[in-house]
Amino acid sequence: MRTPLLISAVVATTFFAIGSSFAASPRPSPALVAAIKATTRTPANAMRDAYRHPAETLTFFGVKSADKVVEIWPSGGWYTEILAPYVRTAGSYTAAAPSENARKGVVALQTAKPALYDKIKFATFPAADAATGVPGGSVDVVLTFRNVHNWRFAGEDKTQAAFNQMFAMLKPGGTLGVVEHHLPEAMDSAMEQKSGYMKKSSVVGFATKAGFKLVGESGVNANPKDSHDYPKGVWTLPPNYAEKDVDRAKYTAIGESDRMTLKFMKPRK
Repeated sequence: MRTPLLISAVVATTFFAIGSSFAASPRPSPALVAAIKATTRTPANAMRDAYRHPAETLTFFGVKSADKVVEIWPSGGWYTEILAPYVRTAGSYTAAAPSENARKGVVALQTAKPALYDKIKFATFPAADAATGVPGGSVDVVLTFRNVHNWRFAGEDKTQAAFNQMFAMLKPGGTLGVVEHHLPEAMDSAMEQKSGYMKKSSVVGFATKAGFKLVGESGVNANPKDSHDYPKGVWTLPPNYAEKDVDRAKYTAIGESDRMTLKFMKPRK
């Protein structure tokens, strides 16, 4: 569990995969800070900033207000509430989900607050054809938060296909930002099939095979209190509390999961 930090003053420590030096990530832009502090956000979502660190995470990924951004599987729209208003004027936000049902959370936001979310675009991911997917080479940034394990449940084929499609939709020089529940390398790889955690080496392997280059890694979403070995996987921890009231205080004290934050680039050539 992390102590909340003032998002306008945080400087996250970032480890870059090229070499072994550490560098400080830039401060969040005023526009991003404003989007995160907006009173239009759902209060329950804003309370989770202490675990998800949106200012530091999006700044590390280099997301700018003029970018064309795709979020993969936005679910209830936690990041949608930040990203859609942030890029609304100069950029664009696309919610890429597998089905109409999976878009309900974002559609509900759009219906409730059209002045903020009227320009949201929708696409199918994974897409079976070009007509429903994000056009190739058309966007600046693709973001996916805690989704890779879902593709891994079904085996390597679906995971690799997902990374291949994300690679295709990006412009050369574009960024893929991945936040995923982190499984330490020393633990059994079979846990990837059921625990909700993934090894960094696995994620990097899928991305590299698709054509991406790993250009940076941040520890902003890491949680050293997470032991990664719970009876019902990562969902044992908050906010899910899969064990309900069993050891709830213990899991509350741990906080949300240990997460890797990886930045990939689609090569320009």
